[in-house]
Amino acid sequence: MYLFLYNIIIHLFSPIILGMLYWPKKGKPTFGKRWVELLGFVPRTLQPRPLWIHAVSVGEMVAATPLIKAIKAQYPELPIIVTTTTRTGADVAEKLGTLVEHRYAPLDFPWAVALFLRQIKPQALLIMETELWPNWLRACAKRDLPVMILNARLSARSARRYQRFHTLFRLLANNISHIACQYNADAQRFKDLGVAPEKLSVTGSIKFDINYGSEVHEKGQQLRTELGVERPVWIAASTHDGEDQQILAAHQQLLSHLPNALLILVPRHPQRFAQVAELITQFELVLSRRTQHDLFPETQVYLGDTMGELPSMLAAADIAFVGGSLIPRGGHNLLEPAALGKPVLTGPSIFNFTDVYQLLNDGNAIITIKNSEALSHDLLKLFKDEHYRKIMASNALKVVNDNKGAIAKSICHLSRLLNI
Repeated sequence: MYLFLYNIIIHLFSPIILGMLYWPKKGKPTFGKRWVELLGFVPRTLQPRPLWIHAVSVGEMVAATPLIKAIKAQYPELPIIVTTTTRTGADVAEKLGTLVEHRYAPLDFPWAVALFLRQIKPQALLIMETELWPNWLRACAKRDLPVMILNARLSARSARRYQRFHTLFRLLANNISHIACQYNADAQRFKDLGVAPEKLSVTGSIKFDINYGSEVHEKGQQLRTELGVERPVWIAASTHDGEDQQILAAHQQLLSHLPNALLILVPRHPQRFAQVAELITQFELVLSRRTQHDLFPETQVYLGDTMGELPSMLAAADIAFVGGSLIPRGGHNLLEPAALGKPVLTGPSIFNFTDVYQLLNDGNAIITIKNSEALSHDLLKLFKDEHYRKIMASNALKVVNDNKGAIAKSICHLSRLLNI
């Protein structure tokens, strides 16, 4: 009954759903001719019975990348199909080259999922984090396809939401073979919702298994040389509307004490690049854009208006602020700068990364700020005290290294699931 009502609702609202996905928006990358893939019309694969890995967008795809590389290293003959829901996620997947084939994931219409499965014929589905779609899970169960959730998170808020629809959640959970949780608290919440204990394991967070290669460090060093080795450089990464203004205000305050300071500002969404560039101009700060290669000695804000270069930009900075945290968005990946040995600053909204935040906080590797004044104050303190800055950087790297190993544990569960 629940699934029947769900399908009626999604079909009734399908014009709105499709319009939101496909209607062109200024600055938003389009799906191009591949938009039909989201309706299940995907090209066939010549590879027999591939492993299907789904990573909805950029963050999940970045987390999945080292896992995919590890799976291919251990099982080089295992074909892999990667699906994403967003174009930006697809751009990250394409960087894996011949390791995988990419398709856009079908929307959760029963017929679209059936079309996709008929074309791809996977042997199992791995879902990054907690992207649970009723018709996906039901279709896989009907075909006896194992479904494993990797790097699973379940916040207290999400658990309460699922509790309101407890019967529906149990129907979903019955079609899942295994859930590899990030932390004990996540596993306990799934258990409280009725997931059988034998379906649960705790592997840690795959995001700790970041292994930035020499290329990232070399590109970071090259960029830092261009920006100025002697300048104080900080980065505000993955920022949103509503916090860019606070970040720019903090940088203005910082400039009054350190006139040669430079901010690398990287908005979360590419459709906002032009808007943020205009905002920087309104703050009367000297702007240079990565895409225009117009860096000047007097540049005060360097706008990272490209995709895929965030790691090298983080590597080029002395201090990193992670966005989505000065507004109620729950923050973004705190481990990316930590894995590069950078002192990490965040706003108070970190509910998407509570466990990661706690580990960094316990390890004296992160500073929480509430507003632009506090941000400016702590930046100045870190820039003026090199010893303090290096201790924080070392602590951040230690937290990452001490919590690695989730990929190896996840592959063990995968091997048992596929009997390979």
